[in-house]
Order: sequence, then structure tokens, then C-alpha cells
Amino acid sequence: MKLAIDALSWALLLAGGAFCLVGALGLLRMPDFFTRMHAASVTDTLGAGLLLAGLALQAGLTLVTVKLVFLGLMILFTSPTATHALAKAALHRGVRPLLHGGEEPSKP
Repeated sequence: MKLAIDALSWALLLAGGAFCLVGALGLLRMPDFFTRMHAASVTDTLGAGLLLAGLALQAGLTLVTVKLVFLGLMILFTSPTATHALAKAALHRGVRPLLHGGEEPSKP
């Protein structure tokens, strides 16, 4: 049983690390602000959740696991909220997303 928990924990840790790495690459490769923000927010939220789940499996049923669950819930609620606020601020500031062909939208 311990071997199965360790294997699942390591699988979650590796998957979480991979999602965080993909999010970091998305920051470098995406063409504009909004796609970069989307790549970073979605993959990092999922990556952090998987990392915390893997750590919780390693910790067992202890107070550490309770703290990891609360940390995961905090990330789950604050990361999308912060991303939404950042997108609204960028739109308010005049930053416009690229259209399908990569061209800038016309200014009204």
C-alpha cells in the first residue's frame, strides 16, 4: 500500500511540475498579453494543485495535510480572481487582444 501511495504521489508531483513548466513556456511563446496571462494562470493553478496533492499524499493524515488543503483552496480561489482583475485592468488601460490573424484590432 505504501508503494502505491508513493507512486501516485510522485506521479502527481511530476504532473504538477510539468504543468508549471508548460505555463512558464507559455509565458515565453505566446504572442500577446492576454494569451500569456491565460497560459500562465490556467496551467499554474492546475500545476500547483497537483503539486499540493502529491505533497499531501506524502504527508499522510496529519496537520500538514490540512494546511496543504487550505493552501490549495486559497490558490484555487485567488489565482483566477487575480487573473480576472489583471485582464480587466489591462482592458481598462487600453491593451487590446490580438485577432485571429495576429493583427491588432482597429481603435474606435
